Amino acid sequence: MTAVEITPEEQAELAKALLDALNPLAAAVRSRAAGLPEERMWNADPAEVALSVLSAWKLVDAEVKRLTAIAAATAGSYGASYEQLGAAWGITRQGARKKWPEVVSRPAARPGSLELFGGTAELLREEVAEGWRWTAVGADGTSGGAATGYPTREEAAAHAGAFLAGHS
Repeated sequence: MTAVEITPEEQAELAKALLDALNPLAAAVRSRAAGLPEERMWNADPAEVALSVLSAWKLVDAEVKRLTAIAAATAGSYGASYEQLGAAWGITRQGARKKWPEVVSRPAARPGSLELFGGTAELLREEVAEGWRWTAVGADGTSGGAATGYPTREEAAAHAGAFLAGHS
């Protein structure tokens, strides 16, 4: 896989979308920190306001890392190697192994099972509902499953992987 690049126009659109998404979070963080009503929450020392925005970006960064780990684990569950994960992220195979340890799993004992984040999930084809469902037990012992069927095995596996990541 080659390195992913975006055009300047795409980068500008991405920056705008991220700023639009960040504004409500930054406002909530600032409001809680200042203890002021929403209409007055930005009335403060400019450094304090900027630090509130920085705090909001930290929260976004943590969520991006969490979602990235889920994407890496999903790719690994479908047979992607650390070399492929590294290429997609622009790092070496060794760097990918260090960044996402244990996401490249050995082949599952059963064709419809996943082992991720210390938990397990079973993917089940529902002939009557014409869809895929999943049941899982996370590493923390929490059980879960799909309330509705998914049109593809891959989509069911992605949801199961997200559940396992959330209960690691």
